[in-house]
Amino acid sequence: KLINQVVLIDYIIIILGGIYMFEDVKLGIAPIAWTNDDMPDLGSENTFEQCISEMALAGFTGCEVGNKYPRDEELLKKKLEIRGMQIAGAWFSAFLTSKPYEETKEAFIKHRDFLYNMGARIIVVSEQGGSVQGQIDTAVFDKKPIFTEEEWTKLVEGLNKLGALAKEKGMKIAYHHHMGTGVQTEGEVDKLMSLTDKELVYLLYDTGHLAYSGDNYISVLKKYIDRIAHVHLKDIRQDAVDKVKKEHLSFLQGVRLGTFTVPGDGSLDFSEVFKILGEASYKGWFIVEAEQDPALANPFEYAVKARKFIKENTNL
Repeated sequence: KLINQVVLIDYIIIILGGIYMFEDVKLGIAPIAWTNDDMPDLGSENTFEQCISEMALAGFTGCEVGNKYPRDEELLKKKLEIRGMQIAGAWFSAFLTSKPYEETKEAFIKHRDFLYNMGARIIVVSEQGGSVQGQIDTAVFDKKPIFTEEEWTKLVEGLNKLGALAKEKGMKIAYHHHMGTGVQTEGEVDKLMSLTDKELVYLLYDTGHLAYSGDNYISVLKKYIDRIAHVHLKDIRQDAVDKVKKEHLSFLQGVRLGTFTVPGDGSLDFSEVFKILGEASYKGWFIVEAEQDPALANPFEYAVKARKFIKENTNL
């Protein structure tokens, strides 16, 4: 009985101190800090094995999939397992609003099966129909797509179908709201969540993209805490974001400027984020994601910085 009381007191102290317990959360990091998928010159010097070795050395146990990762499943498993790493999930570009559904379906099934064989159970989906996120000279705030009602219908119906395909394997799709796409703002997230099947379509919650867009990242978290299946912990540098908006720069130009950084290094307050997720007993992955120029922000050093920040603010 005395031991139980001591444990309870310790737990209360942790909660009151602002550190929230995460019993079923795993911690990963995205390889985009080492090698950028959209701008291959950023990190071209960094190898796949260097990337995953530094991830493990920094204290992470999982990652998403980057452009230098081998697609040979046995080889990839071997490289990850000897470093105590696993695949948490991976990005999938959907074109439900701009191409026939069957094209997206075929690519999705191949992607789903690869992730399933790698042991991942989350598929990150983002609609890329009309997206300007990968266009180096297109102003991200001025030219983002606004879906028509017909496009919304195609998107919602398609996502429900993809969610059903994921469910066949015991997997979930987590929709990634993203700068420069048709689902970027809080209002667009609200519409997506209201129209899709809650048993088939879940949300990837990304602090950085919501803040970058100028939306309330805490409001979105509170509203959809029960449908969040994956979390990207991403910080922003507000001065760089302001420059992108003022000078009508593109998303990729913003990345080069340093719009993103790791949690605890930028402008965002993560205390409420951890509090809400902890009180809701969130289960799944926390993925640190911060695409920057590796020549300016050494990926290993920033991975260590992120790991230290998370340890200081959670029990992970």
